[in-house]
Amino acid sequence: MNIGFIGTGNMGGALAAAAARAAAGNGRLGGRILLCDNDSAKAGALAARIGGAVVTLDEIFAAADIIFFGVKPQGLRALADESAALLAARISGGRTPLAVTMAAGVELEKFSGYFPGIPAIRIMPNTPVSVGEGMIFWCAGDGVSDAARGDFLAVMSCAGRLCELPEKQIDAAGALSGCGPAFVYMFIDALADGGVAAGLARSVAREAAVQTVFGSAALARETGKHPGELKDAVCSPGGTTIEGVRTLEERAFRAAVTDAVIAAYEKTAKLSH
Repeated sequence: MNIGFIGTGNMGGALAAAAARAAAGNGRLGGRILLCDNDSAKAGALAARIGGAVVTLDEIFAAADIIFFGVKPQGLRALADESAALLAARISGGRTPLAVTMAAGVELEKFSGYFPGIPAIRIMPNTPVSVGEGMIFWCAGDGVSDAARGDFLAVMSCAGRLCELPEKQIDAAGALSGCGPAFVYMFIDALADGGVAAGLARSVAREAAVQTVFGSAALARETGKHPGELKDAVCSPGGTTIEGVRTLEERAFRAAVTDAVIAAYEKTAKLSH
């Protein structure tokens, strides 16, 4: 199976790396990882790192069994025009590829209007897929067979957790998990700053902040307990932690995070119109 990636930026590159790991551990996925990007040096560096091949757009459209579209929404129409003849030939020859689109705000109906006859899956991933700890929400369009779904899940098996959702919820999921890593990194940075202000060396504070967030997330996932319950377990009556929690509440920490997700969602809605 040949797996093609059009666009090897942060997200496209992370997904390509995950696909390469999956292919290495699954003989059924044996084939090539095909990479194409306007920045050939970037694509070349990724190819060297994951064992892929830098190819042209035409080669991806002619040979890839699954094509990941990692391009901006405004670039889809030009891409469709450029690929129309090759894709039409593949459809008529019984070699229709599966398209996987991650274009923000572009619904499957609109995507299929650009690429008629091509079964498509829409995904909303996040950058931690690059280390196998991502969150990918996905939905399948009409015409995606059970076999194609299985191939997609196999290719993304090393990316992290996958969750199928109704398409109407994909944008909300993206605002949370797609944008969420940036919010988490801001919290890690602020947590480390607090450690430095209290007297820790920057390197120690950063390591402690990262491990604290990592460990807390692992505990929440492994126990399945509500975050509020886990928070309460750390807060002793009249203790230091509850004083810090009180300060966060005074500064509207919860509201700020909630509003950030809502703002990201509303921006996605604007992009889709």
